[in-house]
Amino acid sequence: MLDTPAAPSTADVPVLSLAELERDPQAFAAAFGGSFERFGFAIVADHGVPQDLIDRAWAETEALFALPEDEKRRYFVEGGGGARGYTPFKTEIAKDAKHVDLKEFWHVGRELPEGHRFAGQMAPNVWPTRPEGFKDTFVELFAAFDRAGDRLLSAIALHLGLDKNWFDRAVTDGNSVLRLLHYPPIPVNAEGVRAGAHEDINLITLLLGAEEAGLELLDRHSGRWLAIKPPSGAMVVNVGDMLQRLTNHVLPSTTHRVVNPAPERRGHSRYSMPFFLHPAPDFLIETLPQTITAENPNRYPTPITAHDYLHERLVEIGLIKPRPGQA
Repeated sequence: MLDTPAAPSTADVPVLSLAELERDPQAFAAAFGGSFERFGFAIVADHGVPQDLIDRAWAETEALFALPEDEKRRYFVEGGGGARGYTPFKTEIAKDAKHVDLKEFWHVGRELPEGHRFAGQMAPNVWPTRPEGFKDTFVELFAAFDRAGDRLLSAIALHLGLDKNWFDRAVTDGNSVLRLLHYPPIPVNAEGVRAGAHEDINLITLLLGAEEAGLELLDRHSGRWLAIKPPSGAMVVNVGDMLQRLTNHVLPSTTHRVVNPAPERRGHSRYSMPFFLHPAPDFLIETLPQTITAENPNRYPTPITAHDYLHERLVEIGLIKPRPGQA
């Protein structure tokens, strides 16, 4: 069963140093893109997010989720689709799953100036009154993830034969989301898993905290679940569905999950911090011509904006209700 799996094999995802991008951009791009093509995942060390900032963010994440339930729920935006602020335990469900995920989370988005053209599509942030310093920490962390993501996207562009700055126009003022995740202690007989099998919606996901056990990817070649075990401090990066669609599945969005721990460890919490890197809402996701071949015909002849694609997927995972007349 999904909630009590046998110990899986470990995925042989290479550990790459982002510092190599400056020394040999083409070599790093080839290795990074090759890992994406094989696994849909890569592991990146030397990513440039300061460790003291990460440590501060972990401490404030634990303090946030330790707040009383009624205090946390004051930051839940009814009808907001979980875009900002708090989303309670057992709210989100993986597409086609039978049970909701065993997690609660908090979303931080981009801080936009007043009157920004995307203000109607990107909700303002919700900031708690405690822990003290929370806003400053996560505005700074969001910016650090943004910088790391820009560097990784430049490597993807090179791998695809594009100009290294090709993604700049796509992600300027992008609708990226920093998610603070808490998987609380769970009973031995809990229904469901901490995060059901799913693919991410966005371009790429940058994840801190995956060195804690539980994250697994579904290997497309063998059909087996493989554990992802990065070294301490490294970042796990994976392809999202938007990038898969843009590249006509040359870079695949791989199914992954977070399984429950062994019974003797279920009294312990698990925390992680994924940064879901999104394009700007008006970016048109249109298949890159160089990814269309006779062997790989265009799977998506009709382009779609990032905003409309995101809405479709949030309906599927139960975070927002369908628009009138929408199935």
